[in-house]
Amino acid sequence: MIAHVRGQVAEKFANSVIIDVQGVGYEVALSAIDFDSINLEDDIKLYTYHHIREQSEELFGFSSLAAKKLFELLITVQGIGPKAAMAILSLAPTEEVRNAIANADTSYISKASGVGKKSAERVIVDLKDKVGLPTYYGRKAELEQQKLPENDDALDALMALGFTLADATKALDGIDIELPVENRIREALKKR
Repeated sequence: MIAHVRGQVAEKFANSVIIDVQGVGYEVALSAIDFDSINLEDDIKLYTYHHIREQSEELFGFSSLAAKKLFELLITVQGIGPKAAMAILSLAPTEEVRNAIANADTSYISKASGVGKKSAERVIVDLKDKVGLPTYYGRKAELEQQKLPENDDALDALMALGFTLADATKALDGIDIELPVENRIREALKKR
């Protein structure tokens, strides 16, 4: 399996990019959020999910490990395939989507292209306990007051150490997001 790719963005089209990795081009499908943040000729690293079906293989890319783990959780839900999971991740930054699931906000999840009300309810029922505690309640007013990092390196580091998304979120709960990443990780590990 291909866990990640690091290289230069050679082409960019329709929510996917071609990453040139030492002369080999990998086509990687991205969420709209990640797609918009990448420019041609950027040197980037994307965490990937290699999806294999009978007649095709696809590579889905994520700018953070947290986004990849949330994607992997989403595709475990009956009726949510990789494209629907990417549509859900395209709604907003990963942390906001995770919080929508943790807050059981079915109307928010059902805004994703190709995801109906029943599928959104299934996502909430199956994943609410797996995504961790919400770090904020509601969406707009609280989100503007408390700017959460779009890609939380501390969350990614804890998951790289073997924490689940829910456990990593719980461990970071209550730790000041303004602290340096190393200090946040240290404090989270003390809680364990």
